Amino acid sequence: MNDKLGIVVGTDQHLDWVIKLADAAHAKGKNVEIFFTGFGVHLTQRPEFEKLVGKAKLSVCDVSFRGYGLSGDVPGVGFKDFATQARNAEMMIECDRYITF
Repeated sequence: MNDKLGIVVGTDQHLDWVIKLADAAHAKGKNVEIFFTGFGVHLTQRPEFEKLVGKAKLSVCDVSFRGYGLSGDVPGVGFKDFATQARNAEMMIECDRYITF
């Protein structure tokens, strides 16, 4: 394994905790990957979401994002980072630690 922390966010709450956890792991030199799914995709619309850029590899469930009628650019999330649940499954396998919100 490569000292990687995976975080899956399926709630529209606790963005402050996700940011603090990503900051702390990044400061310790850990690789951080975050996957937003379900209600968690709503957090991409909050201004403080941008604090995650550069601290973690960010991915968003495309089905959830579009299903909730969201559209447009998301800071730190490129076209290929709008993904399926397969990305979440890959993250579970690749990460040393996996945390859910």
